[in-house]
Amino acid sequence: MKKIAKILTIVTTLLIALTVAGCGKTANKQLTVSTFGLATKQMTRDVFNPFAKANDLTVKSQFGDSSSRFTQISHNPNSGVDVIELAQNNAVAGSNKNLFKKLDFSKIKNFKYLSKDQQKLAKETNSVPYTVNSIGIIYNPKKIGKITSWDQLWDKKLEGKIAIPDIATTFGPAMVYIANQHAQNLQASSSFVDNGKVDEKQAFAQLKALKPNVVKTYAKSSDLANMFKSGEIDAAVVGDFAVGMIKNAAPDVEYMVPESGTYANYDTVSILKNSKNEDAAYKYIDYRISKASQSKVAESNSLNNAPVNSSVTLKDPQYMTYGDTAKRAKMIDFNYVNKELPSWIKQWNQTMN
Repeated sequence: MKKIAKILTIVTTLLIALTVAGCGKTANKQLTVSTFGLATKQMTRDVFNPFAKANDLTVKSQFGDSSSRFTQISHNPNSGVDVIELAQNNAVAGSNKNLFKKLDFSKIKNFKYLSKDQQKLAKETNSVPYTVNSIGIIYNPKKIGKITSWDQLWDKKLEGKIAIPDIATTFGPAMVYIANQHAQNLQASSSFVDNGKVDEKQAFAQLKALKPNVVKTYAKSSDLANMFKSGEIDAAVVGDFAVGMIKNAAPDVEYMVPESGTYANYDTVSILKNSKNEDAAYKYIDYRISKASQSKVAESNSLNNAPVNSSVTLKDPQYMTYGDTAKRAKMIDFNYVNKELPSWIKQWNQTMN
């Protein structure tokens, strides 16, 4: 009986040990990723599912716009999110608030394929760029003719016909820059130097002048598809990542990026400071900037994400910030913008709303 009791004790101990080990393994086999909500089906199909299969784990997803998801992790650092994908302005703000883990870039094998500027951004913010996007003008040429410049947004023939991104969105601050540049063009100032700063007074004066043309300041790019389809708008300032979706709803529209240039934004991926799944999180970042993943999500039927991995070559970049468009894209200093943003938001609400 004593032998049996001893054997039962040993077996029970082993079972408990195996159960605990199994629970630990299960806990490490899950990764919660917070990302953009524009193309959830494609994101799940082309990013989450292949990554989960390759690493034998489960990916839990949280979808939404960058600003609201950033607000969530700012107020609740124990939200359970392991990895978050954000627009560059939110990534800079998150880094300044010390929300992210300090990255060990030796654990990201594909980091070497990023440009020096992209690597610098990653090291400064602990947020790795995985795609770059920019803004242009999408419009219906059958209704309003051809558009070739930002200045045409102020044309009286567009009264009550355009939509622009709200100040709180990814490209909202870029609208302030566009208005600032428009003011300089009106003055035909040959002494103007683009130092990355904004003359607040003149920029908001031009936004006030633009207001009669603006039907809506939108928060979600997906709203534009229905607005074009219903004829509510004939032109809009939009990020290139949403062009395919809008054209599917309104085939007559065209997209253009002015020769004078555009404003770019990196979407980045970071590991939250309180993540319990650090190993899986590093694997996810490495996968996100891998050649295979970057090539897949660059396809027109996928996320239409411009690659940052230098080993990826695109034959048909469509509407992406790639090639000549990338060369004309100006980077915004989001440390500067984020400091000015409270004042800009106040003036924006007074002017546009």
